[in-house]
Amino acid sequence: MKLKIKEGRNPKTGNPITTISEIKHNPQVIKDLASKLKSACGTGGHVDGKKIILQGSQTQKAVSVLKEEGFEMHG
Repeated sequence: MKLKIKEGRNPKTGNPITTISEIKHNPQVIKDLASKLKSACGTGGHVDGKKIILQGSQTQKAVSVLKEEGFEMHG
């Protein structure tokens, strides 16, 4: 499964965020994946529907964790 990962800015605070989208799993799997990503990156974050939003610029760490979990990246 291919996921889209991108960095951006929080519209409210202007702080950097990393967004992982196009996750086609049920909510519990997404929640568990978000927990693994937050632990591995040492940061906070939350699930927003079918997206995981991590605080900070976490693209490299997130990509390595997602590849270990069997996901592919695009975008």
